[in-house]
Amino acid sequence: MRAALLRSRRVGSVPLGRACSSAAQTLATPPHLAKAASVRQRLAEANEASLLGGGEARIAAQHKKGKLTARERLELFLDPGSFREYDALKTHRCHDFGAQATAPPGDGVVTGHGLVDGRRVFVFSQDFTVFGGSLSETHAEKICKIMDQAMLVGAPIIGLNDSGGARIQEGIASLAGYAEVFQRNVDASGVVPQLSVVMGPCAGGAVYSPAMTDFTMMVEHTSYMFVTVPEVYIHIDIDIDIDTYR
Repeated sequence: MRAALLRSRRVGSVPLGRACSSAAQTLATPPHLAKAASVRQRLAEANEASLLGGGEARIAAQHKKGKLTARERLELFLDPGSFREYDALKTHRCHDFGAQATAPPGDGVVTGHGLVDGRRVFVFSQDFTVFGGSLSETHAEKICKIMDQAMLVGAPIIGLNDSGGARIQEGIASLAGYAEVFQRNVDASGVVPQLSVVMGPCAGGAVYSPAMTDFTMMVEHTSYMFVTVPEVYIHIDIDIDIDTYR
C-alpha cells in the first residue's frame, strides 16, 4: 500500500514536489492579467492626482488667500456622502504652446450631482489650482454634461465659480466651449433653477454665465467679477485706477 502511494505521488519519473514547482512556473501571471494590474495601478495614480488638483503647493496658496479648494467647497455644501462625480479623470486635448506637458485629471472643474437637505442638485465647482480655473474645451464639456442631466431630471443647476476665464492656449476652442455653456443657460431658463456663486476673481466668459442665471451670489473680500480684468486695460495703455475696481 505504501509503495502504491509513493508511486501515485510521482508524475512520470519526476517527484510531485518538483512537478508542482514546474507547474507554478508554467502558470505564471498571464500577460493579459499583468496588463490589467498595470491599468489598475495607473487608474489609482490618476484618481489620486485628480483629488490633488493643481498640487499641494497651489492648494496651500489657495488656503493662504482664505479660499477653499473646489472639492472642499462641495464637501461643505452637499449632504455628507451624497456626491457622485462625473468625468473625474478627463483631461484637456490641447497640444499648443506646450500645454500637453501638463494635463491634470479633471481639467480644472469638479462636476456631478448630490443632495442638499435631501434634494437632488447638479453642481460644478471650478478649481483655481488648475490653470487658474480657466475654461478649456473639455472643461466646458464637463459643465454642459451636468447641465443637460439637470434639465433631463428637472433638478437645479448650481455653479461654484472660481475662474480666470477662457484658457487662452486653446484659442477659439475654449470660446466655443463658452458658447455651449451659454446656450444651455438659455435652454435651462424657466425649466430648472440656475444658481451661481462667485468665489474668486472671475473674468470674461466666467462672468457671462453667472449673469445669465437666476441667482448670483458673491463671497465678500475674495470674489470679483470683470468683463475684462483691469490689468488688461493697463497693458493696452488705457488709464484707469485699479483700486476702484477691487
